[in-house]
Amino acid sequence: MAVTGAVMLLYLLVHMLGNLKIFFGRTSFDEYAHWLRTIGDPALHGAWFLWIMRAVLTVAVVLHATSAYQLSRRDLKARPQKYSHRQRLEASYAVNTMRYGGIVLALFIIYHLLDFTALTLNRNGVEGAAYDNVVSSFSVWWVTLFYIIAMLALGLHIHHGFWSAARTLGVHSAAREKNLKIAATVLAVLISAGFMVVPIAVLAGLVD
Repeated sequence: MAVTGAVMLLYLLVHMLGNLKIFFGRTSFDEYAHWLRTIGDPALHGAWFLWIMRAVLTVAVVLHATSAYQLSRRDLKARPQKYSHRQRLEASYAVNTMRYGGIVLALFIIYHLLDFTALTLNRNGVEGAAYDNVVSSFSVWWVTLFYIIAMLALGLHIHHGFWSAARTLGVHSAAREKNLKIAATVLAVLISAGFMVVPIAVLAGLVD
């Protein structure tokens, strides 16, 4: 779970930075989208790189979700009876954040793929017109709202997941605890805010 989480975190950071190119205008953003489809050319034909990346991410997501399910089942098997006292607030918050946040993110991924990859849910839905597709989608208030909710869930997921992964992978120590907490917060805020600024800018008319 920690390893697949790290793979997805790296992808999210790069993806977020790429999305911000929309503020450089239609030409710059569309050229960036076209470049993504030609990475590795001529060694990799057409959009092979994108499909390889999608395959790796799909495997990472499936393994991540499977690991979450297995860990949850293991916890229940180890302790089938509930504790007589309530969990600590921090522990309860972390569990709920990861569990329900994960469900929100899973639903968002499906919608996001149908919106910007398959283009079946996009009102513009023109292949290669990345800038116009983004503006078309985020001009709808409820799409932007759903995106913001999903990105808030992502931020919480990253915040707890980074901290948990550091412990799992043996990076955590008493001396590093404060710095790891700061890194988790900075990453969570940076990535979630970086993603949210695009739909908000579109809905506000700053990108049109």
